[in-house]
Amino acid sequence: MANCKVCSTFINLYCNLTTMIIATIGSHSALQILHGAKKEGFQTMIITDNKREGFYKNFSFINSVSAYTSLDEAVSMINEIKDNGILIPHGSLVEYLGKERVDRIETKIFGNRKIFEWEANQKKKMELLKKSNIKIPEIFERPEDVDRLVIVKLNGAKGGKGYFLAKNKSQVKEGIQKLIESKMIRDEAEVIIQEYVIGVPMYFQFFYSNIINRTEIFGIDIRYETNIDGLRRLTYEYMKELEIDPTFVVVGNIPAVARESLLPVALEYANNFVRTTKELVSPGMIGPFCLESIVTDNSDIVVFEFSGRIVAGTNLYINGSPYSWLYWDEPMSMGRRIAREIRVANEKDKLSLVVS
Repeated sequence: MANCKVCSTFINLYCNLTTMIIATIGSHSALQILHGAKKEGFQTMIITDNKREGFYKNFSFINSVSAYTSLDEAVSMINEIKDNGILIPHGSLVEYLGKERVDRIETKIFGNRKIFEWEANQKKKMELLKKSNIKIPEIFERPEDVDRLVIVKLNGAKGGKGYFLAKNKSQVKEGIQKLIESKMIRDEAEVIIQEYVIGVPMYFQFFYSNIINRTEIFGIDIRYETNIDGLRRLTYEYMKELEIDPTFVVVGNIPAVARESLLPVALEYANNFVRTTKELVSPGMIGPFCLESIVTDNSDIVVFEFSGRIVAGTNLYINGSPYSWLYWDEPMSMGRRIAREIRVANEKDKLSLVVS
């Protein structure tokens, strides 16, 4: 009888797993997310703009492609799986749907949806990092305070669109006025003015597990940005003659591995961040996040931003990164790591710890 009970439990878990749907919006890291979910035994679903429907139908690991013609329809499609589905958020979720529509999502979302509000506001982001005892660039509250090279950024996950450099208060004011005229922002309050730290970019990817209480270094990437990365190919003479203003629109990602001596500091920052989010944004960080950093010539890690969900740079590591192999010793993408966390939480009857 005991063996029958074990068999019955296993069958119930298996049935639950194979009928549970992992869904995401068609953009950003959707392919990686659903590929990983299928590897862990889940049914998979993508909710996509109808213009991309044909593209996503190319992939056999996606069980269902639902195409929408309006953003309100997208929310309805997500809510159709509220009884047996989990939505995996990525950078395009809030940016595409908007906060008001995301608030109407009734389906369980992997992670802590309260993080969205903090991530959408650059000033709140920096507050969270500062309270985590993480080294950050200096922030200037007003253009009049600028006394060095700065980068001016917009709120939200815009992939660097609209960001600009300025070396004095006049250039800051001029750049902000252009953003207002182009209707990218309404007023000065919608930007953050941040010291431009000289060094090399490194975007440290992490995964925090509520189930095993562990923060994992999962990978590192560098953003490939246009036109700033293209300008590097020009000589100084051409750059000076053409008077091209650099832009920072992210179009791709490049893999990176850090000096091992940098990793203890990066992991300490990540653990500090996890603890602070538990205090200020209960229940805290769940799953993937990224500390977007500059490493200076003194080997200081200066974190200028964070992402509180999976980042597109993890798409580099669909077969696992040099770091994920050290934890799992098997191919483990961030998408699969998310699905593994859901699967284990489900088996332990702790699903409530990883969704909101």
